[in-house]
Amino acid sequence: MDIPEVIRAIQKELGVSVDGYAGLETWQAIYNRIIPDAQPPAATSDRVDDRSEKVIATLLPEVQPYARALVTKAGVDGITIKVISGLRTYDEQNDLYAQGRTKPGKIVTNARGGFSNHNFGIAFDVGVFEGSQYLDESPKYKAVGVLGMDLGLEWGGNWKTIQDEPHFQLRPKWAGDLSERDMLAELRSRKELGKGAYA
Repeated sequence: MDIPEVIRAIQKELGVSVDGYAGLETWQAIYNRIIPDAQPPAATSDRVDDRSEKVIATLLPEVQPYARALVTKAGVDGITIKVISGLRTYDEQNDLYAQGRTKPGKIVTNARGGFSNHNFGIAFDVGVFEGSQYLDESPKYKAVGVLGMDLGLEWGGNWKTIQDEPHFQLRPKWAGDLSERDMLAELRSRKELGKGAYA
């Protein structure tokens, strides 16, 4: 039995999409099976660095302890990270989307306003730093990804199409096995109705 066969067998047992690829859905299902009643990190008043705190304050209250826990956990493992992006308005998202298309710069997102989890306060991006220097690319992002998944966050480094290693998000429980597209459609609807992302 080869590895894709093993992964397919596990996926079948877990009741997730069977494709032989150990992606986000599979890892989340494994985590949920092993730790079915996982609790969020304990709410803490312990602040992290000022730059991160400014961004963390833009996130929904349910996400904030996860962001702080990730910064702290990475620090314990000798990796300095800061939360560098959080909530974005639809206009801010559209402005980022235009970059590399109708505005100068390189393409940094494929999501228009309303089509990014950042637009709903449930996602954040981190940056790895060495001293005061921001590292755009580093193998340390993969290590931070493992730490984030250990906390129960979804990690953009596991995405099948575009990998986004600095990206983390806290999937609402109601989203269950919904595709990312369907979850975003529901988040847009909830926002229009004034209903919370985690309600």
